[in-house]
Amino acid sequence: MLVHICCAVDSHYFLQKLQEDFPQEKLVGFFYDPNIHPYSEYYLRLLDVKRSCKMLNIELIEGEYDVENWLEAVRGLEQEPEKGARCSVCFDRRFEVSAKKAKELKEKTFTSTLLTSPKKSLKQLQVAGDALAKQENIAFVAPDYRKASGTQEQNILAKKDALYRQDYCGCIFGLNIQRGQQEKLTDELFVPLSKQIQPESIEERVEIYEKRWKLEEKNIPYKIIKQRFLNWRLTMGFLRIKKEVIPAHFLPYSTLKGEYTRGKIEYNIGKVHHMSRDEVRFVTLEHYNTIADTNYTTVTELIYNPPTFNEEIKVRTGLGITPYDLSAILIVKSIPTNKIEIFCQSKTYSDVKEVLVIY
Repeated sequence: MLVHICCAVDSHYFLQKLQEDFPQEKLVGFFYDPNIHPYSEYYLRLLDVKRSCKMLNIELIEGEYDVENWLEAVRGLEQEPEKGARCSVCFDRRFEVSAKKAKELKEKTFTSTLLTSPKKSLKQLQVAGDALAKQENIAFVAPDYRKASGTQEQNILAKKDALYRQDYCGCIFGLNIQRGQQEKLTDELFVPLSKQIQPESIEERVEIYEKRWKLEEKNIPYKIIKQRFLNWRLTMGFLRIKKEVIPAHFLPYSTLKGEYTRGKIEYNIGKVHHMSRDEVRFVTLEHYNTIADTNYTTVTELIYNPPTFNEEIKVRTGLGITPYDLSAILIVKSIPTNKIEIFCQSKTYSDVKEVLVIY
């Protein structure tokens, strides 16, 4: 039986139930999910599915990440709600490819772990699965493993085996609608031009779960815990002097009361120079190199290839700033002597992130 897999939380429980109910069947997992965005989230879910299948001794096939075809298929349905027309098209697309794969492998049946997702309509999935299976002259198996406290058992198992628990279906359009309703920042889609890995970003989670895989291979005990913290994202920032934009690097947790301020350097304490308004501070690249133990020759080089986020937090500490300080700190080649204009769009917010702890 070919089993279309959407994520490890759904598949881990679903596959074990299938092993119990269909002991005569050899189960083959098929991860085909071009609906998952961004690619880093797709990779993270695939990584966790590989771990689950390894634990359950189930063969896994990865389908094509043909995201462009998926986007074309749902064109015009971007604003549809969860369980709406866009979801139907999404299921049809994935089930069509899964049914063809089952036929190619000479399997007589296929199913999908989407059936166990509490956020999906079981009837909607069964209608889509039956229709696509009929086209390939095979059968779609649709067991209801949610009933009789199945969803609760699934959650218990996911927690026990430390599976990655995503908090959106994977669809970029569903994510935008969900975050809008929650009045939260869609920070899953934030990737700095510098490629610096941001706190509680998908890329940070990838690092955690790749490291977890290596720890398990070496039988090193660990625990993934959750931690509440103050998160930060910079969406835009630049420095202008005499109407000319000057290269400037904004340190993490740089914020302004608004998005714009102007003034002049008023005084300095050591090598930290203070602007006359909005608690803005300036530091030269030379001093930054000394504190960070780096050797950048230009600010532009620093902007596009900065140290890690945590290393830059240490730079803030090295500048004598308190842990609770959210002042904008700009790294520049030389301290400006003329009138300064600063644009800074950033957001700080309470958030929760995963942390890997090794015993």
